Amino acid sequence: MVTVRWLAAAGLTALLGATAPGPTPPPAQPPPQLDRADVDRAVDRIDGVVESAMKRTGVPGVSVAVVYQGKVLHLKGYGVRKAGESAPVDADTVFQLASVSKPIASTVVSGAVGTEGWTRPVAPDLPEFALKDPWVTSHVTVADLFSHRSGLPDHAGDLLEDLGYDRAYILSHLRYEPLSPFRASYAYTNFGLTAAAQAVADEKGVPWEKLAADTLYKPAGMNSTSSRFEDYVKASDRAYGHVKAADGTWKAEFVRDPDAQSPAGGVSSTARDMATWLRLQLADGKLDGRQIIDAEALQRTHWPESIANPPHAPAARTGFYGLGWNVSYDDEGRLRLSHTGAFAEGAHTNVTMLPGEQLGIVVLTNTAPVGVADAVALDFFDIAQTGDISRDWIPIVDALYAQEADAGRSMTDYAHPPSGAKPAKAADTYAGTYDSDYYGRAEVVAGGDGALTLSLGPKPQTYRLTHYDGDTFSFETAGENAVGPTGVTFTPDGKSFTVEYLNTEGLGTFTRQTGSPTP
Repeated sequence: MVTVRWLAAAGLTALLGATAPGPTPPPAQPPPQLDRADVDRAVDRIDGVVESAMKRTGVPGVSVAVVYQGKVLHLKGYGVRKAGESAPVDADTVFQLASVSKPIASTVVSGAVGTEGWTRPVAPDLPEFALKDPWVTSHVTVADLFSHRSGLPDHAGDLLEDLGYDRAYILSHLRYEPLSPFRASYAYTNFGLTAAAQAVADEKGVPWEKLAADTLYKPAGMNSTSSRFEDYVKASDRAYGHVKAADGTWKAEFVRDPDAQSPAGGVSSTARDMATWLRLQLADGKLDGRQIIDAEALQRTHWPESIANPPHAPAARTGFYGLGWNVSYDDEGRLRLSHTGAFAEGAHTNVTMLPGEQLGIVVLTNTAPVGVADAVALDFFDIAQTGDISRDWIPIVDALYAQEADAGRSMTDYAHPPSGAKPAKAADTYAGTYDSDYYGRAEVVAGGDGALTLSLGPKPQTYRLTHYDGDTFSFETAGENAVGPTGVTFTPDGKSFTVEYLNTEGLGTFTRQTGSPTP
């Protein structure tokens, strides 16, 4: 999952102690600097901002909600649910939220277990969960995993999800991932956060999806919000996810099922329901006079917990991550909470709040990220603050997504083998059944025409191998975390092979099973 982070956390003092860290509460917010006229000015320009962004990028559908001082000032859909069709997007169109699910999950945890629940170790409630270091396993808390400071590598477990493994398998295999220093490093992990949420649900004796509904969605009247993929698919008024085709048009080609990481990326909702959630967030857990979520526990989610983006220049500011929130402070000392969600297979969302101003916006779109959701939110706050848009945000944000998408691509051009490429051995040299402790079983099959096929995952997924050089082949990756062509290199004795894009953390080698024919 691609994610933009404005990130988290106060001091790292005593983080390696035997007990979970207790962050010092941040200072009180300065007096509000915006008034109703400032906010109205920004609201009045939303239509033009959204319509301009859609025209520039071709994004088919957008839905926006703005909340100020407990009231919904703007609630509107734009465009269509599916490119080429006429059904319009409105305030009740259901979108996949992707990683905007994370601050919703932290809201649920706050309501389910209160303040003390954040410092509860995960392992006692989730016996199948373990990390590589037994001491870290016994000490890692719900807060550690929600703030991405467990030591797990960036996006640990995501490739297992791409291969079709379920939540239980993925959480039970995080123990193979290498660890960075505990509570002294930051790496964004969907399945670390999912493990924490699952532990909370298991302690309560209910599935996470039911806990979310019973704790937040039903009490708040968020009737179109769900943590189950099947509810999104069944919604009659839903936005289809789009990806950009080779000709530059948007196509509804994929349907992303994020159930394995539901707490981290599996919520679907509407602008209307998200406006309700914004009201609750900005009112310390209250909604229409009722305390839905414990105020102190909810406030804890807004505190800096991890340093996620150290300043890169003397005048730059540190980016933090809280409990499911990107946390930052502006030049006036105002707290800014935000999160972006993005599926490469067709979703891009943004929520941003200035709690001290009692102001928040949510932007939902139905395409792979091209900067629109973030840019609309940034434009809105620019206009509220100064009356003008400070810069053209779309190309800036889009470039960040493009850079992250390109980061995992191979440095090898598999489409053009070297001029002195060596021939492959006979196909049956490579054929056989292989195993990986982390990725499970793999099958290499030699076809009648001598072509090799690689099967991965529990389904399994099948990939045709193309020869590159000697014992190295390639195939085109697929799924949310696809990186284009990747290499498959067999050892000369045919006893193992390594898949390049699965080997970022050294886990991508498959060894021939005992009893499988060896050349």
